[in-house]
Amino acid sequence: MRLIIAEKPSLGRAIAEALPGRPSRQDGAIAVGDTVVTWCVGHLLEQAAPEVYDSRFKQWRLDHLPILPAPWKLTPRPKTRSQLAVIRRLLKEASTVVHAGDPDREGQLLVQEVLEQLRWRGPVQRLLISDMNRPAVVKALNDLKDNQAYQPLYRAAQARARADWLYGINLTRAWTLTGRQASHDGVLSVGRVQTPVLGLVARRDREIAAFEPRPFYVLWVDLAVANGRLRAWWQPAESLPLDDQGRLLERAPAQTLAERLPGAQGHLARLDAQHKRQGAPLPYSLSALQVDAARRFKLSAKQVLDSCQALYERHKLITYPRSDCRYLPKAHHAQAPKVLQGACQADVTLQKWYQGADFSLRSRAWNDSQVGAHHALAPTGKDANFSKLSTAEANIFRLIVRNYLAQFYPALETREIKAEFSILEERFRAQGREILVPGWKPLFATRDEPPALPPLTQGEACRVLDQAVEDRETRPPEPFTDASLIKAMMNIARYVDDPEVRRTLRDTDGLGTEATRAGIIDTLENRGYLLRQQGALRATRLGQALIAALPEAVSGPERTALWEQRLRDIAESSAAPEPFLDALVDDLRALLEKTDAQRLRQALASAQGADAPAGKSNTKTRRRRSFRKKPASHQGKKTS
Repeated sequence: MRLIIAEKPSLGRAIAEALPGRPSRQDGAIAVGDTVVTWCVGHLLEQAAPEVYDSRFKQWRLDHLPILPAPWKLTPRPKTRSQLAVIRRLLKEASTVVHAGDPDREGQLLVQEVLEQLRWRGPVQRLLISDMNRPAVVKALNDLKDNQAYQPLYRAAQARARADWLYGINLTRAWTLTGRQASHDGVLSVGRVQTPVLGLVARRDREIAAFEPRPFYVLWVDLAVANGRLRAWWQPAESLPLDDQGRLLERAPAQTLAERLPGAQGHLARLDAQHKRQGAPLPYSLSALQVDAARRFKLSAKQVLDSCQALYERHKLITYPRSDCRYLPKAHHAQAPKVLQGACQADVTLQKWYQGADFSLRSRAWNDSQVGAHHALAPTGKDANFSKLSTAEANIFRLIVRNYLAQFYPALETREIKAEFSILEERFRAQGREILVPGWKPLFATRDEPPALPPLTQGEACRVLDQAVEDRETRPPEPFTDASLIKAMMNIARYVDDPEVRRTLRDTDGLGTEATRAGIIDTLENRGYLLRQQGALRATRLGQALIAALPEAVSGPERTALWEQRLRDIAESSAAPEPFLDALVDDLRALLEKTDAQRLRQALASAQGADAPAGKSNTKTRRRRSFRKKPASHQGKKTS
C-alpha cells in the first residue's frame, strides 16, 4: 500500500480527488485503489516541555538556566493525538510513503518529523503541490521527487525549531523571574523574532514622543514662460541657515527675496529631460501582498493571510500563498491566457483588463533562475464565483489577478523634466512628468500624477507672476501600521547602523518569513505588547518596559536576521546545523548574565504608552499557569 501524508485535510482531499479510482472515506484517511491518503492537522508533534527532560524544570528557577535538551524530544499535541494514531496505524501497513507537506521549510519539517518520530525506515517520495486544482495535482502526482533531496531543508527547519525553543524558553524564564524580583506579576515573553519586531515599534513610538517640531520656510514662484505657466521652488544657498536636508531654518532670507521678486525677469539656466521606461510591478509574494492590501483596504497582515489561505484551500482560486517569491516559471507563460480567462470572466473590471492584455509580451517576471521551492502568487485558472467570496477574499483575489495581468501590458514610458531657472541670481527648480505610453499604469489606482510642465527651451525667458513664503514644520516619523511594519520586517537592513551588518542583511529574508510575519504581529497584540490605535500599531506600557530592560542584542534586528541567513545556508546544503546551535548556546549564556532586576524595575516604573485592552495582558493567573507547565507560546508551527 502506498501512503500519502498531506499537511492538512484540505490538501489530502484534493490529492484523493486527483487519483484514479473511486475514493472511500476512512477514519482520518481516504482510500483510492492501492493508495491511502491521510494528513496532519498542522503540527502533530511539539518540542517537549523542559520538565520532560528533568522534573526539576517544572519549577522556574534562574539557577536551572540555560536548559539544554539532550537528546531532543518531541511529544504529541494533545488535541491531535487521534490523527497521529491514524498515521501510526497506516504506516504499519504501508510499503512506501509520499511526503506531501507544503513546499517550504516548515512543510518539510511538519510531515518528516512525524515519520522520524514513528520510526519509518522505508522509502519516501516527495510530492510538491502549489495549486490545489485537479489538473495541477495530477501533474504533481506524476512528477514525484526523492525526499532525500530535501533533507537539508528538513535540517534547517529542525534547527530553527530547536533554536527557537532554546531562545524562547530560556530568555522568557530568565526575564519573567527577573520581573518577579522587580515586583512584576506576569510572564515576560521573549522570542527571537517577536522581540525585535516589538523593538521596532517601541523605538519608533519613543522617537515620536520625543520629537520636537522645528519650523522651516519655503519660497515658491509662479512663472510665465513661452508656452504657459509653472511653479518653481527657491533653492537657498549653502551659506544660509539650513538643516541636513537643505531646509531653510529662518524666515528672513526668504521674505527679503520674496519682496524683490514681483515682476522679476529671469531665464531657464538648465534643462534636463530623461525618457524613462518602467516595467510592470511583479506578481505578489505574500509579504508584498500584505503591504498593498493593508494600504488599500486597511486589512491586517493576518486578515490577508487568512483570506489567501481560503482562496487557496477552500476556493482553489490561487496558487500556494505563503510564498516569498515574486517571479514565475517560464513554462507557465503559455498557460496564462487560459488561466486569466477563468479568473477574469466574472468581474467587469478584470474582464476589461483581460481584453486589453497582449499575451505575446513576456515581462521580467518569467524567470526560472529566481524561482525556488515556490513561485509568485497567481490565479489557478478556475472560474471565479465572486458571490462565494467574502469582501476581503474578493479584494485580495483582484489584487493577485491584477498584478498577474499586468505582466501582459507594455512598459510605462515617461519623460521626466527637471528645470532650473535663474532669477535675481537665485536658483529656482521645477520638475514635471509626462506620460508617453501608459502601459500597465491604468490597472493601478495611484495618486494623482504631478502636472506636466509646458514645453521648455534651454535659455528661454521667464517672468515672475506670483510668489509666497510658506511657514512649515518638520513632522515626526509616522507610527507603524500593518503595511509599514511588514515592509520594515522585509527590509530590516535599513534599521541597522553597522554598515557591514547592513550589507549582510540585504541578502537575507529579513525578520520572520512570509508564513510567520502576520502571526508575529498578532502574537504581540495578544500578549499585550502591541495595541491598535486608529489604524496604527503602538507599543503598550508593558511592551516599552520590556524593550527598555532587555539587552539591545535581544531587542535589535541584527541577530534574528542573521539567524535566517545561517538557516538558509543549512537549507542550501552549505552548512551543518550543529555549529549554528552551538553558537546560539554561547550567546544564551552571555545574555543570561545580563538579567538585571533593578533595570527592569526602573523600566516598568518609567515606561510610557497605553495599557493593553482587558484580556490581552499577562495576568497573575496566566503567570501561575505558565509556571506549572511549558508556556504554550513557544510551541507550534511557525511561532517565534
